[in-house]
Amino acid sequence: MGWGSSDGQGWKYLIPTPRRTLMKRLLALPALLVAAALPLSTITATAAPADPVPALTRAAQPIRSTAADSGLRDLRPLVAMVGNARVVGVGEATHSSSEFFTLKHKILRELVERKGFTTFALEASWSTGLDLDRYIVSGVGDPREIMRRDFQGSYKFWNAQEYLDLIEWMRSYNRTHARKLHFVGDDLGYASPALLDHVIGYVGKTSPTRLNEIKRLYAGIRSDAEYEAWSTAYLTKPLAERVKLAAAAQRAVVLVESLPVSPERTWAAQHARAIWQMTKFFSFDVTDPKELPKAMYFRDESMAANTAWWARTTGAKVMLSAHNGHIALETGSPADYPKAQGTFLREQLGRDYLTIGTSFDHGSFNSQDISTGELKTFTLPSAAPGNNEYTLDKVPYRDYLVDLRRLPAGTRAWLDVRRPTRDIGTGYPTPDLPIRLGASYDLLIHLNQVSAAHLRF
Repeated sequence: MGWGSSDGQGWKYLIPTPRRTLMKRLLALPALLVAAALPLSTITATAAPADPVPALTRAAQPIRSTAADSGLRDLRPLVAMVGNARVVGVGEATHSSSEFFTLKHKILRELVERKGFTTFALEASWSTGLDLDRYIVSGVGDPREIMRRDFQGSYKFWNAQEYLDLIEWMRSYNRTHARKLHFVGDDLGYASPALLDHVIGYVGKTSPTRLNEIKRLYAGIRSDAEYEAWSTAYLTKPLAERVKLAAAAQRAVVLVESLPVSPERTWAAQHARAIWQMTKFFSFDVTDPKELPKAMYFRDESMAANTAWWARTTGAKVMLSAHNGHIALETGSPADYPKAQGTFLREQLGRDYLTIGTSFDHGSFNSQDISTGELKTFTLPSAAPGNNEYTLDKVPYRDYLVDLRRLPAGTRAWLDVRRPTRDIGTGYPTPDLPIRLGASYDLLIHLNQVSAAHLRF
């Protein structure tokens, strides 16, 4: 998700009235939410590095098709580049272009077959991930209904045919393989009634005398409404009440963690943490510009914690899907978006975390018009001279993969310069952001052209 502005005030574009509309849009804020830390006029190096195109061309590995069901031979170089990484973050330069979604599906297939990956993690709520995982593993539930119910509001861009196809492929795989694939939502935007019931039921079974206590702690959170109606109602609560609800949810975590150690407690405690993360996130007063960066820091910190928890607890290798800004190793706007999920994961996992950024030269995507709120399909021409994409598209392959870690020193110097880069999220139009490709990603996939994803609503 990429909303920013070179004048340092990009977040102001997102402040509508009434206030709850802003709060509902919190989860639509991209990893590089607000303006770039540096004006675009200051991001060109004083001494231009050598032309990187020859070295990029030599290092580039062509991708012959982005179709989800296409042959996997063109991704064999990616397997070698991934090496021993156990969590691989794959980004997207827009939140709703079909080729980014289908390419991720194809990459997942290759990582499952060649590297033993078993988990797909998405920038979606923890409770939504549990429901989709239940379907993928056991066939319980209807993924179309889960997506309709939970992928609303800020999450609506996930309700796309491309993601339904990926989920159905995972279910089909599990029907014929003993080693099961899993789906994880690592985000904090929603806590379903079923998630609260799981924690309450665990406490009631394990420590009946504390059942009433856990029910009281969660009393102000639970609602049977669907996501959009629930979030609207929750976010109209006074800030002081939301702060109290966050404190109560934190006490619930302590309560669960005080119970006897067991595998069941491990999972119940994580579910309780996910509930607390949601309440904590919505307890920030994001109408205060000083509070907004704190909320964004907490969100990416929580997403990283949830992803790392799953990898450690289950021992699974995880493919993590999110916007470029979330999976990156460096934020393009440190003053406003202090730290990205990718930075947290590299700190926690070291080289067990690998990040793959994406870019495109021209094409279409779905997004909301930031001036009207209307959902539209936008189409962009080829990138302008000076943009990172302009140079990347000079490599004589339509689509390609390149290992940014294995390039000559002169090319790495070019990659280390901040240049305007398309970073498009749930709202558009917004200015390009100054990104250092080499500092942000281990690998990069560049696509010549993208088209709008096929939304299911």
